Amino acid sequence: MSFQQSNIRIFLKRSWIVMASVCLLPSLVLAVETNTIQKIKQPVEVDAGKKEAGSATENRKIEDARQQIFIDNLVTKYRLDGAQIKKWLNEARKKQSIINAMNRPAEGVLSWKKYRKIFMTKKRVHQGIEFWKKYKSDLDRAEKKYGVPAEMIVSIIGIETFYGRIKGNYRVLDALYTLAFHYPKRGKFFRSELGQFFRLTQQQQWQPDSKIGSYAGAMGYGQFMPSSYLAYGVDFDNDGKVDLIDNPVDAIGSVANYFKKHGWVTGDKVVSRAHLINWQASKKAGRSTRLNYKYKDLQQSGVVTKDKLSDNTEVSLMVFDQETHKEYWMGLKNFYVISRYNRSHMYSMVAYQLSQKLKKKFNQLTKHKKNNNKK
Repeated sequence: MSFQQSNIRIFLKRSWIVMASVCLLPSLVLAVETNTIQKIKQPVEVDAGKKEAGSATENRKIEDARQQIFIDNLVTKYRLDGAQIKKWLNEARKKQSIINAMNRPAEGVLSWKKYRKIFMTKKRVHQGIEFWKKYKSDLDRAEKKYGVPAEMIVSIIGIETFYGRIKGNYRVLDALYTLAFHYPKRGKFFRSELGQFFRLTQQQQWQPDSKIGSYAGAMGYGQFMPSSYLAYGVDFDNDGKVDLIDNPVDAIGSVANYFKKHGWVTGDKVVSRAHLINWQASKKAGRSTRLNYKYKDLQQSGVVTKDKLSDNTEVSLMVFDQETHKEYWMGLKNFYVISRYNRSHMYSMVAYQLSQKLKKKFNQLTKHKKNNNKK
């Protein structure tokens, strides 16, 4: 092979290597980029325990901050002991069962027929008559002073606690704490009630963890919320203290006072059965107890009653589903007052109907007793 041929062969070999390198370069670059992107896309593994602990720590910080605002407000507004409130809050426990109960109240999940059946029982009527007989002088005194009939007072206490037998299963502290800080849709209301509970604790010299009540924090014979306890509670037996938890006499006076302060009109009707003369009128009926109509306006829409009502009487129009039909009732001012105790139209109606059953039974027994005495 000549020197020239040798040089040509070397040149061609080098040229092939360069060309091959040029051709392979994009593939190599793409491979490197793809590998890099895949590495970037791979999630960085985080220790689950650390992540959960971090989240819990952040939540705790947020809750501590909210509680501190709550404490500062009570210290400023009512001059309560901030350190003591903080201690009580630390002793409170969140109860999921309380939140579950708030989300499924009986008035919201039961039909009128099933709801009414809970309260309109022979046992509740019998126990109500016994309660009435035992505290007759106190009930008479309350009726005279506040204008609220005895049967209405007995009915409320009977519905709320079965005449003091069932006052609740939750520590009031836990109930109000849970709803104040772990039930956002009504948190503002329950933070206010928790603050009133601490005021009440100071006033009554209670240990807050000793009081038992409902899942909503209501207490005593009449299941008063703390704010109502402070606003409407009365010392009806004049022993120097207001005790709505263990003293039925104070409870009797306080229920009557509550109704009076909310506008109970002595001697007035409570409800009036409504009759609809056309189906369009049913569109005006609902669950609200608010006095949204004047009777004359309902008349023009096809709603009438056998009771004598003036044209300008303010009423609500409510519907109650029976098994085979619907019942329509007009609520008057006193019905609205009952609903200030519990906003449900079913609660208000069953409270009224139980009161009428108690009244009828008590009057029968009284009449029978008088007849026997004459013999």
